[in-house]
Amino acid sequence: MTGMDADKQNQPERKSLDERHRMSDLERLRHSCAHVMATAILRLWPEAQFAAGPPVETGFYYDVDLPHRITPEDFPKIEEEMKKEIKANHVFERMVVTREQAMADSQSGRLGGLSERPGNVSKFKLGNLADIPEGEPITYFKNGDFLDLCAGPHVMRTGNIGAFKLTSVASAYYKGDEKNPQLQRIYGTAFKNKTELEAYFKMLEEAKKRDHRRIGAEMGLFAIDTEYVGPGMPLWLPKGTVLVEELEKLAKETEFAAGYVRVRTPHLAREKMYTTSGHLPYYAESMFPPLELVEGKAEEKRPILREEFKRLIHDGTELTTEEIDTFLDRAQSIRKAEGLAVDRYYLKAMNCPHHHRIFAAQPRSYRDLPLRLAEYGCCYRYAQSGELFGLMRVRSLNMNDAHIYCTAEQFAAEFNAVNEMYLKYFKIFGIEKYVMRFSTHDPAKLGQKFVDEPELWKQTEDMVRKVLIESGINFVEVPNEAAFYGPKIDVQVWSVIGREFTLATNQVDFAQPRRFGLTYRDRDNTEKTPLCIHRAPLGTHERFIGFLIEHYAGNFPLWLAPDQVRVLTIGEDDALVAYAKGIIEQLRSNEVRVDADFGNDKINGKVQRAEQEKVHTMLVIGPRDMQANAVSVRLHGKGSLGAKPKDEVVAGILDAIRERRA
Repeated sequence: MTGMDADKQNQPERKSLDERHRMSDLERLRHSCAHVMATAILRLWPEAQFAAGPPVETGFYYDVDLPHRITPEDFPKIEEEMKKEIKANHVFERMVVTREQAMADSQSGRLGGLSERPGNVSKFKLGNLADIPEGEPITYFKNGDFLDLCAGPHVMRTGNIGAFKLTSVASAYYKGDEKNPQLQRIYGTAFKNKTELEAYFKMLEEAKKRDHRRIGAEMGLFAIDTEYVGPGMPLWLPKGTVLVEELEKLAKETEFAAGYVRVRTPHLAREKMYTTSGHLPYYAESMFPPLELVEGKAEEKRPILREEFKRLIHDGTELTTEEIDTFLDRAQSIRKAEGLAVDRYYLKAMNCPHHHRIFAAQPRSYRDLPLRLAEYGCCYRYAQSGELFGLMRVRSLNMNDAHIYCTAEQFAAEFNAVNEMYLKYFKIFGIEKYVMRFSTHDPAKLGQKFVDEPELWKQTEDMVRKVLIESGINFVEVPNEAAFYGPKIDVQVWSVIGREFTLATNQVDFAQPRRFGLTYRDRDNTEKTPLCIHRAPLGTHERFIGFLIEHYAGNFPLWLAPDQVRVLTIGEDDALVAYAKGIIEQLRSNEVRVDADFGNDKINGKVQRAEQEKVHTMLVIGPRDMQANAVSVRLHGKGSLGAKPKDEVVAGILDAIRERRA
């Protein structure tokens, strides 16, 4: 990560005092370790100026302004100083001060320092001080000589910090704003003991081996063509498309059994769609800029422009960006001169508004509810270039999306059924560790970050909380992270090596149905507004397949494997090849992905090639197998299972695929 910019996603929003008090023990330890790291850096470079130093998902960081450019080569001496501070076992002392005192200590350079530093004003602490609301206590924490503006909390003493390690250095703008100074961000991690620290780094090493980008390239699953297609827009190669279609098949079967109906919607919508839904302006930064389409004609002008454009394209030279811009400018000038109306269209960033219009397309009765609309819709989101990461963060994404329209009385059963669907998928994919993050709103941010409906927020959050408690599902409650239109659940899962992923989401929406005027006629013949549940148990193909590649290390179960079966012959005898082709035909007639290796290579070479290509099942056929109407079975990574009757092997393969065995 050295030299890379830390994106805005890694710039945590300032936590409230209540949120800080709910810090886990591990977060407290890591936050305390950040202060110890700052203490060590100051001992080496006393002029260092510090900004923020919070705990984060994988450890902690501290942003520092320092003429010396810190590199990983500096880590050992910083860590050595940290060990001294931990051995000193200084108390983390909390002090409440006035705003005037904090201003004075910032001006003297004392805050974020080991002592007063005349002429070296704690400028970032002044900025942090300005963020503290009037009436909120202003507190310092002091360990040894290091004094910092901080709301805490911390462990009791520096000696309570267990095992730690500095990991990387990056660049980050102060408060995540590119208009502010660029600082050095020093990352580290900490755990209660050395055993946990070593396990964490062992997991990271294993994660590198399982990196979905590397395995995806080796297996030929997907490609990202930044030159012609663009960054963050993966191309699914034939073997990767197998994964996409198998997941879609699984979802369609599961959803059909659960009473969902499938729909399809366009990739574009008019601006009115997103202003009505409320995604504009809340979501504008994540949407691609609008397309402006002219409504009307300038008959005498347009053919001339078309002919001119054709000439530019076909005159034998490469059409430049400047020439295209010139052409478009002329077209725009004609539009303005003619006073033609302009309609603005957006690439679809989410499926929900389209589904709302499908609900509105026909009169609805209480008898129609619950109505479960499902779609694998392709959406487009403008993630910043620094946020893009393989399949995990993309700009074009195919969502396992559905929207359930129901009454308040039906809500609990529907919401619980969605959660049960998650659990079914976890079992299929061997996901043993998970947690549902129940995200609620912040009443102080109604009308800003969240729609201004206090009663509906309370009602729907109470409903979700009740379902989660009564169903016994493992969940944690997280304030201030709801969707703008209602509470949500983010599904956190851990892969087989213990790496955490955000897999999918399940959201409650009380705002959009009302904004779109969605109604149904109830038993008493009155019109009522349905609740809407947004759900995507498999998330997006891109992120989920990225997770599965790393979860399985590319060694997919038989039903999901791009290369399910390969038939390998020992020799090229005509009768042997004919016997092998009969097995292939039998498997292909049952839609098994099977190929053959009938070449004259030695069998060990054929097996080695199949192993390298991660073919799940190898059927080795020699003269003795043919005579016994049998095949010798090998499984990728597990070796030979010996010779078995041909029909038994074929039936076993078909059963394993049909049952989606792990």
